[in-house]
Amino acid sequence: MKARYSGNDAATQQEFTKVQELIYELRVDQVMTTPVITLSPESPMNEAKELMRFHRVSGLPIANDGAIRGILSIEDVIRWLERGGGESPAADWMTRKVQTVKGDEAAVQAIAKFGRYKVGRLPVVDRTGAMIGIVTSGDIIGRALRVLDARYREEETRRGSARCTLDELVGEGSAFVLRYEVAPKDFQHAGYAATRVKRVLDGLGMDRKIVRRAGIAAYEAEMNLSIHTDNGGVLLAEIAPEAVVIEATDEGPGIVDVSQALTAGFSSAPDWIRELGFGAGMGLNNMKNAADRFDIESEPGKGTTVRIQIDLNAGRGAQ
Repeated sequence: MKARYSGNDAATQQEFTKVQELIYELRVDQVMTTPVITLSPESPMNEAKELMRFHRVSGLPIANDGAIRGILSIEDVIRWLERGGGESPAADWMTRKVQTVKGDEAAVQAIAKFGRYKVGRLPVVDRTGAMIGIVTSGDIIGRALRVLDARYREEETRRGSARCTLDELVGEGSAFVLRYEVAPKDFQHAGYAATRVKRVLDGLGMDRKIVRRAGIAAYEAEMNLSIHTDNGGVLLAEIAPEAVVIEATDEGPGIVDVSQALTAGFSSAPDWIRELGFGAGMGLNNMKNAADRFDIESEPGKGTTVRIQIDLNAGRGAQ
């Protein structure tokens, strides 16, 4: 039996900020702090306390031989002090189950892990598992603001360069379509299609709010194709003078309960996908919030089609 949802109204829409947009673009290794200050498991707690105070950090990875053994937070130091602050190694107080994020993943994946695991910092590792940095939410926001500052200085020159307009490219009443094949479980290339959709829209001189909303919707749609299907799917971006339409189609397992799937925080992603920082349960909601019209049709065992329409004549000013 097919399940459908169609609609949207102003009350459900969300104003995406420039910082949110950048978090989808930036990789973790572009926002992380390096080199990393670490301690060994045998390091005394008093040394940990002094290092945190001197470097003004609220947590330190515990490692030896290049392998992460745990994380020691300021809360752990406070617990140690409350219990007398005696001689004790970091290993006795550290958190041993450590969540990590990979350097070549999108910064949004780190944000998802901060929310899911309620942690303030994540060690960053390469594909071999070796630690290459550490990232906090403050690192991500700070880097995004610095990038925005640089872009602001370049924007006037860039937008003043010769570029075609949408009407010149497609003509009145016409449209063109960008088509991307999305491979399953290919997280290393996550966001490839969405980035190219954004570049085309930006190259056409579209309102930055439109570009932002389309980029976020395309990224979430692309990730759903990669995460939830065994064969991937197709992402289309239809660009016309009156609207941009992002459509994602797959022949995956389908959605049994569309209303539940649209609930913020709900996710059917398996645990191993969540361990990679994906499947945080906000994908469909973010798509819906970005859309002027949002449609989803799904049949268990047959597949799903999601359609996000963003109108170009809403008169929104650039930010």
